[in-house]
Amino acid sequence: MGKQWDKIFKYEGKIFNKVQENIPEIVKLFKKEGVKKVLDLGSGSGRHVIYLAKKGFEVYGFDNSPAGIKITKDWLKKENLRANLKISSIYEKLPYRDNLFDALISTQALHHNRINSIRKLIKEIERVLKPKGLIFITVSRKGSNKSIPKEKIWKIKFIAPRTFIPLDHSEKGLIHYWFNEKLLRAEFKNFKIHRIGVESNKKHYYLLGELKNNLKQI
Repeated sequence: MGKQWDKIFKYEGKIFNKVQENIPEIVKLFKKEGVKKVLDLGSGSGRHVIYLAKKGFEVYGFDNSPAGIKITKDWLKKENLRANLKISSIYEKLPYRDNLFDALISTQALHHNRINSIRKLIKEIERVLKPKGLIFITVSRKGSNKSIPKEKIWKIKFIAPRTFIPLDHSEKGLIHYWFNEKLLRAEFKNFKIHRIGVESNKKHYYLLGELKNNLKQI
């Protein structure tokens, strides 16, 4: 999938400049809770790495696209900011020690695989977070096509239950998994869920949670 995202980033550059709509509120919560180290999992071209670094966090960015990481590095340099960046698939063992992060964010990234791989990733998220570590994630959801212009509606092919690949548009060939609220609660059962909602564009769910304290021994 890294090569596919490379094509997207090389063609479109910073495909996201604005932060996800809930992030300013989430950052206020992180500050209130004393969060220091934050991992941006699937950091893309760096919009949240930059935002978090500007807010004074020790930021780690992780993505499988060399092009996305290069854009992030150049952006950091331009802004005179620092962050720890790594390139690899988020669906492999994360290259961080246990209990390292106070918080983790992942926007529009975690749903790009089959459910078994997503479950392994969630276990890795649990491993690298501290007990009571906070997560904020957004994932794909099935929405209505009624308000979408016909030329922007993807043609898709299902490859497993709730799992499909687009046959056209910029994310052609990239696996997507559709969540719903019930599935989010089930897959993140080891987290105390503070909130689940839907973004204003209706395309993604967001989840704010806290890793249950009794899962880890410090």
